[in-house]
Parts: sequence; structure tokens; C-alpha cells
Amino acid sequence: MTNSVRLSPVPEGYTGHVRDPKVWRHEDYWYMVLAAQTTQLQGRVLLLRSDNLREWQNLGEIAGSELGGLDAAGYMWECPDMFTLGDSTYLICCPQGVVPEEKRYLNSHACAWLSGSLDYQQPAYLHGPLNEMDAGFEFYAPQTTLTADGRRLLVGWMGTPDGEEMAQPTVAHHWIHQMTCLRELSSRNGRLCQQPIAELQALRERELHYQGRADDAPPIAAQRLELELELESLGDIELNFTDTLILTWQQNELRLARRSLVSGQWTYRYWTGAARRLQILCDHSSVEIFINDGEGVMSSRYFPDHPAILTLRGRAELQARYWSLRRCMVE
Repeated sequence: MTNSVRLSPVPEGYTGHVRDPKVWRHEDYWYMVLAAQTTQLQGRVLLLRSDNLREWQNLGEIAGSELGGLDAAGYMWECPDMFTLGDSTYLICCPQGVVPEEKRYLNSHACAWLSGSLDYQQPAYLHGPLNEMDAGFEFYAPQTTLTADGRRLLVGWMGTPDGEEMAQPTVAHHWIHQMTCLRELSSRNGRLCQQPIAELQALRERELHYQGRADDAPPIAAQRLELELELESLGDIELNFTDTLILTWQQNELRLARRSLVSGQWTYRYWTGAARRLQILCDHSSVEIFINDGEGVMSSRYFPDHPAILTLRGRAELQARYWSLRRCMVE
């Protein structure tokens, strides 16, 4: 005897692009956010409710392109995730088709977040502007979970659909992409912040220190590295990862440079703001840069000639703490 499953039809007014459910419990009901595309090719997020996880009532659209004060913001909002931290309810999504700006949304597909308040009764989601989730070259489709001790953790895909993924050298070895490190989320004045989970500190080996001008800092082995940097004086600093990935740390901006795997030309990503402190995690083919205790993040793949070396340049004074990291074996 086999069990049959009754599939619900696509909601009226939408194309077949209705997918990526994320479910949570609130008071007496289960709720779900669901990615959708209208027949006018606008990306939207639907809110659904159920008391048994089988039959679902569509409560309607709560966010999307040309809704809630947003301008046109993409033809499909993939991978939605909704959760509350402190006084703010956040919606993470991947709005495909967002128009690139001079220094934002430069990847082939974007990942973004909204902050606001969700009224379950209306329903209505009152939120602020769309914010880029990660300003690096590769970040997409993050999802979160709640731990037993109450932390909201996130992991993302360090890849970008329709980018240069098929030109990555790992393709010759029959694999591409990797996941980001696990990140703990927090809310600061309605802003979503991301930091590496504390458990990663168990990978640290001997701690090393440096204080002085960037120009005088020793080269740092970067194959498996955690690095914390704090500025002590004004001035530009360059972090050169084996001439393959270069971060320019300026007073009001971070600029990340990497050569295109297709054209060989230098391409750039930006984080705008005053960066006071950086925490950087390096693996053999990835760099994750956390800015001001997670206020911003830049995640990127890179493929240096090994052994990878990080070189600091600049006249500014800084403090550095860094650790080589043990191999992380999954048993």
C-alpha cells in the first residue's frame, strides 16, 4: 500500500516559480514564507499558515518588488527566511534581477535582508530598505536555524548562480563551490550582523601578535588562518592574498579586487563605511571578511598558488592577532 500526496495548484496570479518554503512555529500555528513570481514577473514573498503542517492557508504577499515602499527589485525572490531577533523581524531573500548599482549588487544574483515588524493578524510586514547581505564575490541562498541555547545561526552558499562558477579550477577535479562558515546572527539598532560562531575558536593553534606599521608586518601564512586587525592610526592599508585577492582598507570604504577567471581583468566589490576592525577567516580557496564585529561581511572564493601568503602594506599603524587553524575533520 502506498500513501498518496495531494499537491496544491500554483496560486492564482503567479507563474510556476513558487518554491523554497521556510517554516516556523508562532503561538498556535505554523507559518511559512514562500518564494513566488507574479505573472507580471515581479518577485514576491508569500506568508502561509497551518495548524497541522499539511493544509496551508495563503495569507497573501508580505514583501517583494514594488511592495512596502520598495522600487522595482527583481523578478524572483528566492530562498526566503524570516525570523525575529530582539525587537526586529528580519526577512532574508535572494532577489534575482536587482539592477546593479555602482558599488552594490554587483554579483550575477543578489542576496539581501529587510528589517521590520510582522503583524501576524493582518498579515502585514512593515520594513525598511533592502540591504545587501554580503558584499563579497560569492554569497547566495543562506538559511538559518535556531539552536537549543537560543542562538540564530546562518550558513550560506559561497557561490553565485550564473557567475564564473564553471571557470573555477576545481571543475577539473569534479567539484565546485563550498559553504560559508557557520555564523551567529545578532541585531543592532535594526541592523542584521553576522559573526563566526564561537565554536570555531576550537580550531585555533598558537596565537601570534603584531603591533606597528602595516609595512613592517611579517608575511602571514594564509592557507588556514584566522586574523583580527584593528586600526590605530588613519591611513590606507592593503591586504594582499598572494596577488590573487587584494583588499584595500581605506578610511570610508573597503575595496576587494580579484581577477576575472574568464577575462583576466581585475574586478571589484565594495563595502562602504568606516571599518575599525576586521576579522578574517582564510581557507585554502576562500576568504571571509567580517567588518566591525559583523556589521558587514565580504565572502569570496579565490585560487592562489599555494602556499598562500598574506602581505600587509601601508603606513598606518595597526594591531594584529592571528592563529593558524587546525584541519577540521568530520567523523
